Amino acid sequence: MGEWLRDKLPERVDVEALLAGERLVYQDGTVLLADDAYRPHTFVWFHRDLRDEAVVPGTIDVLHRDERLVVVDKPPFLATIPRGQHVTQSVVVRLRRELDLPELTPAHRLDRVTSGVLVLVTQRRWRGAYQQLFARREVVKTYRALVPHRPGVEVPPVIRNHIRKDRGALRAVVVPGAPVNAETHLVHESSGPDGDVLRLRPLTGRTHQLRLHLSGIGLPIVDDPLYPEVRDVAVDDFSRPLQLLAAELAFVDPVDGSARRFVSLRRLPLRPGPGVGPPASVG
Repeated sequence: MGEWLRDKLPERVDVEALLAGERLVYQDGTVLLADDAYRPHTFVWFHRDLRDEAVVPGTIDVLHRDERLVVVDKPPFLATIPRGQHVTQSVVVRLRRELDLPELTPAHRLDRVTSGVLVLVTQRRWRGAYQQLFARREVVKTYRALVPHRPGVEVPPVIRNHIRKDRGALRAVVVPGAPVNAETHLVHESSGPDGDVLRLRPLTGRTHQLRLHLSGIGLPIVDDPLYPEVRDVAVDDFSRPLQLLAAELAFVDPVDGSARRFVSLRRLPLRPGPGVGPPASVG
């Protein structure tokens, strides 16, 4: 097993240290030893060493909590789930500990740099019912985005195209001529000194859909680090939050049939620092 691990795991994993510290275990918790006979089709577990993570500014405000759901108002720069360089600084890890809900799981995804309404289920037994709402597109999502004020650029009522994001790629791309798989409805809501606010209603949920659609019409979201150009931003640079807000979610509850509607307390423009967005209460 030791030889298999040395061959299988990438160089950045110190297999010798893991073996010496008895930090590799089988699924039943038994310690894996280097000279154990090779076991095909076997899961091996270990906890990787984590780097120190900068604390993400802003608060995770609880908008609603009941037996099945926890709905929060997520600040920008906070990952939804532990992934890559963002583990302890994620909604799931922080709230599992703070709310004493070890099975807390998101019902949908929200990009790390996007703010706003995020729905989580309190236990695994509720996950399927609520995740299927999103998969079947039965949730009405309303976003708001701050874009540059450009009088010569027309805001179309709807954008439809084909978006593809390849595994490992930073950005998604539009594929001309391919079948439509992404649709966004747009309304110009207001204008101010910081730019124009657009109300967006995505009918689909492709990765980076809103960011790519707005960039494609010449109105990229203010402080977007990927569109239209990639900006080199340090992982702990929280100075320029993406001006995209998941403002509202509405759906019919799949368990009891009640009408659910959750609205973000944050407002555009989002400001950097500990108080990202306006003050918000816990409910």
